[in-house]
Amino acid sequence: MGPGVWERPRLRKYQLCIRPRFSLTALDPKAWRLTTAPMMDWTDRHCRVLFRHLAPSARLYTEMVTTGPLIYGNAEQHRRHLKFTEVEHPVALQLGGSEREDLARAAKLGADFGYDEINLNCGCPSERVQRGAFGACLMAEPALVADCVKAMIDAVPATVPVTVKHRIGLDYNESYEFVRDFVGTVADAGCGVFIVHARNAVLKGLSPKENREVPPLRYDVVARLRTDFPALLFVLNGGITTAQQCVELLAPSATAPHGVMLGRAAYHDSYMLAHTQHALYGTPLPTREQIVGRMTAYAEREIEATRGQQFHTRVRDVARHMLGLYSGQVGGKAWRRMLSDARLLNDNDPDLFRRAMPYQSDYDDHRQPLLDALSG
Repeated sequence: MGPGVWERPRLRKYQLCIRPRFSLTALDPKAWRLTTAPMMDWTDRHCRVLFRHLAPSARLYTEMVTTGPLIYGNAEQHRRHLKFTEVEHPVALQLGGSEREDLARAAKLGADFGYDEINLNCGCPSERVQRGAFGACLMAEPALVADCVKAMIDAVPATVPVTVKHRIGLDYNESYEFVRDFVGTVADAGCGVFIVHARNAVLKGLSPKENREVPPLRYDVVARLRTDFPALLFVLNGGITTAQQCVELLAPSATAPHGVMLGRAAYHDSYMLAHTQHALYGTPLPTREQIVGRMTAYAEREIEATRGQQFHTRVRDVARHMLGLYSGQVGGKAWRRMLSDARLLNDNDPDLFRRAMPYQSDYDDHRQPLLDALSG
């Protein structure tokens, strides 16, 4: 082969005979067609209920839960970290850790609580996570990850898949062989689903926010993984901001991902999730007012059900996830201002959601630009 001509790397032996725990038929690739990302301090159970009302077909992920509170916590702490509402199904628990025994025990606890999937975080680049020797830094130790995944698989029922979320490289190493060998090693332990954030994780010198923006997106790497591992299922994460982009990325082809994962774009403009659900599944598009009504009823039930408990639900716990519901809409600033007003939130009255809704009638619309300007 002449100079300058790229030669496809030879696949390792294990890549040619991957036998994941589940076949693609058993896993049903459509189950991961639309997913929402695990986001620290954001995707708690109240957020996930909002996401479910916006996207009935989406697979929802918890924020990362480290193994410590699950291994050493009491029953009340377990409920605090693992509790979810039945409407959230299908819902996946994301775990953070690197000790096989702890991860196995935490995975079993999650499965016992009723989670539909257990996911291992191998993609978070934060320094706090690195100090705990897990997250993205685990990509440098694929044999350890495989060992952990095998222990987790053995600990949960066969109907609960164990999956991995990871990056495509570490620091400034853009070698495809690095992520290829990582996937091959972990798949050989029985993992059949890989959620790929299509950026490198820079472990030193970049903040978590910068790690979501500075390393370039390389969707082509995910396409190559899809080609090299036809027995596995790949979900694409990173840089997806519109429903149309989801449709284009999932257009049928031999290299298209099996699914997409939406993160901060869907959180800051949550109605985008409804548009994506509609675009991918053809389901009716709910109005924002319908979503507000459902979340108001949910908040009322939660406040009553948890009254007097140590970790009781407050209106502010639900409201903080709904700030982006009217993003880009007339009256959106006034909506955000009311749902952020400490005095109003202290009343703990779910009717705040109804009172904060922007005026929607033709008669009242002309007042909203002024209200938005006043709300600053």
